[in-house]
Amino acid sequence: MGPNTTQSLPLARSSVLAAHKTISPLIHRTPALTSSSLSGSLPGKNPLYFKAENFQKGGAFKFRGASYNLSCLTPEELAKGVCTHSSGNHAGALALAAQQRGVKCYVVMPNNSAQPKIDAVRSYGASITFCEPNAPARAATLAAVQAQTGATFIPPYDSVNTILGQGTALLELVEQVPEKLAAVVAPVGGGGLLAGTALAADGTGIRVFGAEPAGADDCARGIEEGKRRPDVDAHTIADGLRTPVGVLNFPIIQEKVEKVITVTDEEIIEAMRLMWERMKIVVEPSGAAAFAAVRNKQFQELGIQGAIGIIISGGNIDLSKPLPWVRVHTE
Repeated sequence: MGPNTTQSLPLARSSVLAAHKTISPLIHRTPALTSSSLSGSLPGKNPLYFKAENFQKGGAFKFRGASYNLSCLTPEELAKGVCTHSSGNHAGALALAAQQRGVKCYVVMPNNSAQPKIDAVRSYGASITFCEPNAPARAATLAAVQAQTGATFIPPYDSVNTILGQGTALLELVEQVPEKLAAVVAPVGGGGLLAGTALAADGTGIRVFGAEPAGADDCARGIEEGKRRPDVDAHTIADGLRTPVGVLNFPIIQEKVEKVITVTDEEIIEAMRLMWERMKIVVEPSGAAAFAAVRNKQFQELGIQGAIGIIISGGNIDLSKPLPWVRVHTE
């Protein structure tokens, strides 16, 4: 049930550059946003540049990795379609990328997935198979789908091509900002975005940091302990970050990321509220985690001088439910 790896490039900055050249015609070059009030609210008054991947196709950075994965498949593989497991943004991204190419897409989703995410995947023409919300059921269901269809598995985060595709967001941000970035912060769940960002920053002098919910801090704890933690007992509002960090992703993060900052749900919600209020943009909790980390004492104590890049990972949120700060303030 392994992913296609026959056309993978090495895990290096040069490969991220090559991936970007391949997918540039397919993706949105999302804007780099600024906010003088949010920059001014920091003790160091650092200029902040937000890479707005909430404006990416499918509403999240995941479209980058999905597009690059499809670009690396052979015509024979594309003819049989692609498959994956995901409860959210990767499912939608792969379904949309497949639809754009006329490729069949099969998605295994937990039966407790959010209805807007299910609706999005369906709207992009993918075939959904539901499973119980646990890893063994997910793996067994995906294996059955693959056996029946012959589709190629496209992993959400733990594959070379996914990592390379996700790293392209930072390449664009560096080109878009009018000054050199001193640091960049990206959220970490499975680690595709953070590992890719670290590769893209390699040799540039940009310091790379991760942002992880305190209720799903397997990556930060794994770095402290010197080995990857294969499981995470996740309790966080940031549903996109409830995944254990990937096998390929962890050593890249371990080597190239200076620190993974852990943030509480309260910090994530406050950062999210500020971004909605001051920047007038729709950001999901996972997408606010990096800004929450920049506001966190652990990060501020580093005393970083200069511009900071913040990757907003996505904006897919169920707007039929009360926004999280409404619940926090009324309970």
